[in-house]
Amino acid sequence: MEKETKRSLLLITFGVVLFALLMHFPTVIKTIQRGIALILPIIVGLILAFVLNVPMKMFEQLFTKIKKKYPKLEKMPVTGVSLFATMACIVLLIGIVYTMFVPGLVTSVKSIYIVFMENTPKWLSWLRSNGMDTAWISKEIASWDFNKLVAQITGNVGNVGNALGKVVDATTSFFGVAVNALMGFIIAIYVLLSKNSLSRQCKKMLYAHLSKKHADKICYISNLVNETYSKFFSGQCIEAVILGLLMFVAFTVFRLPYANLIAVLTALLSFIPYIGAFAACFIGALLIVMVDPWKGLLSIVVYQVVQFIENQFIYPRVVGGSVGLAPLWTLSAALIGGNLFGVIGMIFAIPVTAVLYVLVKDDANRRLQRKKIDL
Repeated sequence: MEKETKRSLLLITFGVVLFALLMHFPTVIKTIQRGIALILPIIVGLILAFVLNVPMKMFEQLFTKIKKKYPKLEKMPVTGVSLFATMACIVLLIGIVYTMFVPGLVTSVKSIYIVFMENTPKWLSWLRSNGMDTAWISKEIASWDFNKLVAQITGNVGNVGNALGKVVDATTSFFGVAVNALMGFIIAIYVLLSKNSLSRQCKKMLYAHLSKKHADKICYISNLVNETYSKFFSGQCIEAVILGLLMFVAFTVFRLPYANLIAVLTALLSFIPYIGAFAACFIGALLIVMVDPWKGLLSIVVYQVVQFIENQFIYPRVVGGSVGLAPLWTLSAALIGGNLFGVIGMIFAIPVTAVLYVLVKDDANRRLQRKKIDL
């Protein structure tokens, strides 16, 4: 009787609270937005720590083996040294990309603009000869003129109040983003340095306030998420570097333009399975066609050959199935995640789908065992 009374009170309380929230929905949304804004550096720091923990674990395993092999290094702080090695590798990688690819990227972008502006009259003339109205295209291209843009900005300087307000707003926004990023980075450092103690404290709170069954389930799901994301992130990073380098070498060997730009674009878009490869190939071919149509066709052939070699011989060995999803589920996850959350959704939907896939599969296997059905 007491249980039924408590359950009824809980249901009534829940209904009243839900009704109050719905009646003041705009206020609730604003309150949630303010709360998120307050804890945004913490959220950024936790996400950054989660990402950096993937390479950091590799260094921890390496330094643990070294520590066992050399007894003199017994007092070496593995966590601190691993974090330092991770940050050093990131800085080194940024330096290599900057020195090797950024100058080439800048040159490629400039040459694309020059080629586009030189060939625009020819393209417009061809379109006009085929009966198309090109007035709106000419007007749009004219608006890209740098000198005209400067003149417009100079002509609006008279409105000092609006100009100053925009500058202040832009400065404030940039400063806020920079502060959140800096605080998030600092929080990530502290989280990574004390991740073992934080993990132990979270487990204590779970097992203290929940039943052992529910606490075990939460720990299992947390470990599954961590393991799945680690496999996906590490595998995709290695694949992105290898694929980008292969594209750069192939385009350089065949003397195709914009090798640097297309290599970096391929590496970045390779995090989006299936769709990313087609997008990089299409964008690269479109850029090269503006220089030489025949080389544009050749670039498609070269790109597809390199992509085939990488998918057949390199990807299975390096990534090893990554998160263990079939191509159908991987493509479905990328499409649904992209429609909901854009490019970020495409990337993170795959490990999330892999976790859900494992949980659903485990639940189905338990139910079949309970029914004594062997499939």
